[in-house]
Amino acid sequence: MSKVSPIWHPFTQHKTFGPAIEIERAEGACLYTRTGKKILDGISSWWVNTHGHCHPRIVEAVQRQAGRLDQVIFAGFTHEPAERLSRKLLKRAQSSLGPGLDFVFFSDSGSTAVEVALKMAIGHFAHTGQKRRKIVALEGGYHGDTFGTMSAGGRGVYNAPYAPYLFDVHHVPFPHKGEEAKTVQAMERWLRQYGSEAAAFIFEPLVQGAAGMRAYSPDILKTLTKLCREHGVLLIADEVMTGFGRTGTFFACEQAGVIPDLLCLSKGLTGGYLPMGATLSTRQIYKSFYHQDKTRQFFHSSSFTGNAMACAAALASLEIWEEEPVLERVAAIEAAHQRASGWFVARPDIADVRVVGSIMALDVLGDVTEGVGGSGYESVVGSRLYDLMMENGVLLRPLGNTVYILPPYCINESELEQIYETLWRSLDRLRDEGFQQAA
Repeated sequence: MSKVSPIWHPFTQHKTFGPAIEIERAEGACLYTRTGKKILDGISSWWVNTHGHCHPRIVEAVQRQAGRLDQVIFAGFTHEPAERLSRKLLKRAQSSLGPGLDFVFFSDSGSTAVEVALKMAIGHFAHTGQKRRKIVALEGGYHGDTFGTMSAGGRGVYNAPYAPYLFDVHHVPFPHKGEEAKTVQAMERWLRQYGSEAAAFIFEPLVQGAAGMRAYSPDILKTLTKLCREHGVLLIADEVMTGFGRTGTFFACEQAGVIPDLLCLSKGLTGGYLPMGATLSTRQIYKSFYHQDKTRQFFHSSSFTGNAMACAAALASLEIWEEEPVLERVAAIEAAHQRASGWFVARPDIADVRVVGSIMALDVLGDVTEGVGGSGYESVVGSRLYDLMMENGVLLRPLGNTVYILPPYCINESELEQIYETLWRSLDRLRDEGFQQAA
């Protein structure tokens, strides 16, 4: 390879980051570099890998599908893997959440799954003659990097240059612990004034990922969604990160007893193997686009919609869910996180520790530069911790001064202990290097 790569990497400041690390292979919870170094993947390679890297069952399914059908235009065509996958997804949604979701629209990422949901919600009301165009969301959310999803998300360092081009979305305050009443009151006030004009409430259920793994209670989600229901506002659940067991249940919404009108999925959908998005919809929304008039069809597509190999990977992943004790593995990770959290919360350099399912997050005191949701994305604490962890063969990628652990479900106890111990030593190094603490 040449010394200067022509690749422009995501979320990377090439001026300061240095050369990318070349990964040659992966297995289980580990990545292996071209030089043979082993790296423990503590973040599931950006939250996508569920059962472990190169799970033989998924590998075999994709290889088998590649020899039969790779890709076909999905407008006017279909294939067996997509048909099976749609039925499995709907069956899982109905068994986990309850009846209500009846159709699946496939796309190619989390951002597109959310874009689809926003367009479906707005289009639904346009086609039924209702002037409902407003969107309401939680402050600090992150729903993707396309323009619609940036509009729905929190405003900050992620999207500041594009602010003049984003459409208006009302953001109610995030329901911090002890401040939930403020959020409920803000939602009530807004709905009293604009409820009849609102199309949808979009939310990341229970945990806001990119905002710093900020957690809030199922009861508050239930209250907020109930208020929206009273005003006829559709519910868009962005379970791109929280779905597929991350919060301890298959879907996070089930902990709040919420059945959304539109459910957005990606990341763990294929087990982390191939890009894919899916938006699950109610029959009512589907029928508002079902008409003799061709201009009433849903005008959206991704070239790789319903890709057969991605469908095969997703089917294999769902079969693992059906036949193996995956949620028991998640519960074991959560129990380990809870034990470790007791040690970290006692450190004077840690402001807060929270555990939700397979996610453990802690806030490191120090320099904090405001980012999306106040996560301090530009904090040098996070950059230094990343370097220290990588020096010791552990991949964590802090969100500013928020460090989180979100491993594949195949991780074992000794590997988790390695992550905790390496993080502890790295925090000690930060202290010894003189990083200033600020309460």
